[in-house]
Amino acid sequence: MITTDFSPGSPCWLDLGAPDVPAAAAFYGAVFGWEYESMDGDEGGGGAEGTDAGSGADSGAENTGTTEDFEGGMFRKDGRIVAGLGSLTEEGARSAWMIYYSVDDADATTEAVVQGGGTVRVPPRDLDEWGRMAQYSDPLGGQFAVWQPGSNKGAELVDEPGSLSWTELYTSDAAAAREFYASVLGWWYSDMEMPGGEGTYTLITPSGLPAERMHGGLLELSPDDLALAGGRPYWHPVFAVTDCDATAAAVTANGGSVQMGPADVPGVGRLAVCLDPANADFVVLAPEANG
Repeated sequence: MITTDFSPGSPCWLDLGAPDVPAAAAFYGAVFGWEYESMDGDEGGGGAEGTDAGSGADSGAENTGTTEDFEGGMFRKDGRIVAGLGSLTEEGARSAWMIYYSVDDADATTEAVVQGGGTVRVPPRDLDEWGRMAQYSDPLGGQFAVWQPGSNKGAELVDEPGSLSWTELYTSDAAAAREFYASVLGWWYSDMEMPGGEGTYTLITPSGLPAERMHGGLLELSPDDLALAGGRPYWHPVFAVTDCDATAAAVTANGGSVQMGPADVPGVGRLAVCLDPANADFVVLAPEANG
């Protein structure tokens, strides 16, 4: 499970890089009941409070815009911050969610990324007193980010309906991914066989934490199955919901699409793989009562 104590190696934040910020705000508001707060105070939810904790460090490309040309803000659920939203700034970038993992030292993590064969997309940089962030690609091209907390630790709501409950990597080489992320973020792993003989799913837990603190998984797929990212691996978020079918219906009713499901997964719950109107992918999951 994901918690807000944000131990090192655990997911602490996510933001969406979108080609049309108002459209994305409207879509996720309709699907999850999120309220959007623009950083510049434009309506969509009022003025942003606090930091963006990386919001707008867009998920498809480095955010090279200035505060004058940046468009973005915060999503809140029941008054608590759940995610960020920012405009894409690199031509041709894919709209996608960027997941941030908490670290004690972003500079040391950057060194580990380079030593492990990864790429630094956004070097470590301070966001005032709120924290220090950096973005990377793993050796196969999967993009992720880290957050060294200052006054801002991360999202205020997780593992509840309408918030982040799991993170997932689709990769073309599970063994290589395991080795890289263990060296960079200190993760440990356990494997489970997927129903129907569809392969092995690797469960991820931060180093030193018990199994009930596992926060994500990774699955090996063929490059043909990674077409959404041009054959490269990619991370996506899983959002908890109370009613998977109703949420999937809201996705399609508001211009998104459902790629798989809703379907029951024994021991997990009922889930659907979705795309928003700009083709950013995410999963919605109604967990089993005892799952």
